[in-house]
Amino acid sequence: MRKFLLGVVVALICFLGYQYVKDQFQEKEDLQQASNLIEQEIKNVSKLVVSEGSYAKVYNYENTESFVFKFLSARKKALVVVNAKANVSYDLREMKYEVDAENKLLKITQIPEPELNINPDIKYYDVTQDYLNQFEAKDYNKIKSRIQSDLEKQIKNSVLMKNAENRLISELQKLFVLTNSMGWTLQYNQQNLNSSEEFQDLKL
Repeated sequence: MRKFLLGVVVALICFLGYQYVKDQFQEKEDLQQASNLIEQEIKNVSKLVVSEGSYAKVYNYENTESFVFKFLSARKKALVVVNAKANVSYDLREMKYEVDAENKLLKITQIPEPELNINPDIKYYDVTQDYLNQFEAKDYNKIKSRIQSDLEKQIKNSVLMKNAENRLISELQKLFVLTNSMGWTLQYNQQNLNSSEEFQDLKL
């Protein structure tokens, strides 16, 4: 009888030990699968174009050259019409993050800066030039450079950049939904994000 009870105890200990090891292995496997799923979701986003806009501007270009001790001058001028398309994107392949599987925590440590791309279509009208002061390739390059710089300054101060930031936050909320549904916590800038509303106060 004693041997039988001892055998039952040993069998029970072995069974409980097996169950414990099995559960531990299963938990680690589940965490690994969850980590892989989260990382794959981040990679799938890749380059995110979040906002686009169109702009039209008219410029008057004029240049005057002086000769013979400023007694003579030669002028060239043109009416420049610009139609430009601009978009703002984030290359999320450069986003830095850490996956803490043990604590079920996804830490976003750095979000890349927005990339502003401007594609201007430049047309010249009413071009006039004197014989001693004619348009050259360097003039067209200078005009294009000035237009590009002016558009960039204007767009950076426009609502387009704010819209882009709002769209990015909206995309990051999808990561929150994913992590939250799996029982994980999403953290950005050492702040735990526990609800969709908290994204509105994010400082990117």
